[in-house]
Amino acid sequence: MSVFDPQTHTPDVLRHRPRLLGLGYRMLGDLHEAEDLVQEAYLRWYQEDRAGVATPEAWLLTVATRLAVDRLRRASAARESYVGPWLPEPVATTPAPDREAERASDLSVALLLMLERLAPEERAAFLLRDVFDTGYGEIAGILSRSEAAVRQMVHRARERVRGGPPRFAAPADASERLLHRFLDALARDDREAVLALLAPGVTLTSDGGGKAYAARNVIVGPDRVMRMLMGIERKYGSLMEHRLTHLHGQPAVVSLAAEQLYFTTVLETDGERIHAIYRVLNPDKLRRLAGGPLVIE
Repeated sequence: MSVFDPQTHTPDVLRHRPRLLGLGYRMLGDLHEAEDLVQEAYLRWYQEDRAGVATPEAWLLTVATRLAVDRLRRASAARESYVGPWLPEPVATTPAPDREAERASDLSVALLLMLERLAPEERAAFLLRDVFDTGYGEIAGILSRSEAAVRQMVHRARERVRGGPPRFAAPADASERLLHRFLDALARDDREAVLALLAPGVTLTSDGGGKAYAARNVIVGPDRVMRMLMGIERKYGSLMEHRLTHLHGQPAVVSLAAEQLYFTTVLETDGERIHAIYRVLNPDKLRRLAGGPLVIE
């Protein structure tokens, strides 16, 4: 294996940024933290004596993963004191057609919430193996564990993720059609049409973070979800404009008032009915959407 030459290859290491950012975001659910983590990894890279580094990508992935594990441990206390339900920061994406279904699954809000069940190292091992297809031996080196321990860690993580609520990966076109029907039913104030789109166990999760008005608890059941949604639409609908976009690799909605982003809405659907609605109103989590789609792996 040839030794990495920093003089001729240093600019090329920047091509690994989307992968590092994708790992950081999935670990932390916070784009600002993920970008800061990637910046720190590159800062360490440029400060490091790299003469003996054979594989820059592996070196950067190791540093980024360890930074993410440390940051996730520190974030646990903040999550416990968070006001109301916590949702990951919305990320605008423009997935390539051949990656669309896969991207919608491994960037979905549903998966990111299920990853919250995992300890930091379990989460890292799961993502490295099942999302980034990293070998068990390489993961063992990154986490300073034996390969057998990593295999067991990934197995436990898969069981915990599978043991959560079922996830749905509807084709993007079916999700977009359902989204249109959903917005149309709300705009027409059609109670029955809204109810017809909601699955029996539908949930509505609103993240205001104590900085915007939002339900402090997850709302469960078609009737309660319908009444909440229609109440908001009746009160604020004339002031808002809903625009279709892509968030988390799937069709979604951004809602604006006076050209200012008010909230985002992501649906989890099987293509026929809506099983979960995730709405982010916390202004701290909405600021970065103005920057456009994210280049993320």
